[in-house]
Amino acid sequence: MDDRQTPRFAPTAEEIEAIARGAMARLPEAFRAHLGDVVLRVEDFAGEDVLAEMGIEDPFQLSGLYTGRPVGDKSVSDFAAMPDMIHLYRRAILDEWAEGGESLETLVSHILIHEVGHHFGLSDDDMHALEAEAG
Repeated sequence: MDDRQTPRFAPTAEEIEAIARGAMARLPEAFRAHLGDVVLRVEDFAGEDVLAEMGIEDPFQLSGLYTGRPVGDKSVSDFAAMPDMIHLYRRAILDEWAEGGESLETLVSHILIHEVGHHFGLSDDDMHALEAEAG
């Protein structure tokens, strides 16, 4: 029997995206029905322009971001708008995961649900309730 451990590697962007898509699939249908056009992107870090715009110096401090207009703020004149996007930042997520005591799946789901909440214009209390239902 081989006593060596199998090498462990940090989860890839694709693996984090799969976790996030699984969390989206567990959301109530009333929410999922409005997420079909939302683009999910997993990148290592937010771009310098995004960090500067948000006043964040350390890229490890931003693990997720929603860009777009909340569902309740949309109008028919938005036809030329950029697509709504949920950005997950892999390195910041992995750093938070390494420091915390929760599973990667729980952490990614929490971040995703928070960003989905921004898409719907939800309060933090609403987001906590949604997370409890999905998770």
